[in-house]
Amino acid sequence: MRIDFLRHGEPTGGERYRGSGVDDPLSETGLEQMWQAVGGRAPTSVPWTRIISSPMRRCLDFAAPLSRTLNLPLTQVPDLREVGFGSWEGRTPEDLRRNSPEEFLAFFHDPMHARPRGAEPLDDFRRRVDGALDEMLRQHAGEHLLVVTHAGVIRAVICAALEVPTEAMYRIRIPYAGATRLRRDDRGMMLEFVNRRHPADSA
Repeated sequence: MRIDFLRHGEPTGGERYRGSGVDDPLSETGLEQMWQAVGGRAPTSVPWTRIISSPMRRCLDFAAPLSRTLNLPLTQVPDLREVGFGSWEGRTPEDLRRNSPEEFLAFFHDPMHARPRGAEPLDDFRRRVDGALDEMLRQHAGEHLLVVTHAGVIRAVICAALEVPTEAMYRIRIPYAGATRLRRDDRGMMLEFVNRRHPADSA
């Protein structure tokens, strides 16, 4: 079984913290990034048997037309939405560095405990992402899935596959439209690649 996790492309509004509380649509650049990641707007051959998506616009606005183009079933999974950033929702890294530097640096030194006010606890986030991953493994054994989701979700599944602590999440950089593949066989779960630009080329 293979699962390709594709991060959404660039949203409108530039770089800022978007968790589960801010859901900007994809920019034209972001939409093009995603089409390029799957081989263009008219891909002739793809390896996937099913598309699964976060319900947030920056994922679903690509996953839905892709499913129609490829004639593949599409499932929305609410637990694949991004981690909630609380009071940081909508703020830029530059704003936080300038106006809340201690809070900003504390988060990266201790992301488990130095959460933004009102943010989703990372333990809760990991539980819901782990649950979504377990459900995919159970329901779609033997398939090759494309999961359109968020950087935080991809970081969490990498931690799950490698059995590393959740605290390590923010040491993993996930670019727009970058793809990560997990493979499960009789040896268990393996991380096959991270941040590949064209996952369909690596069936």
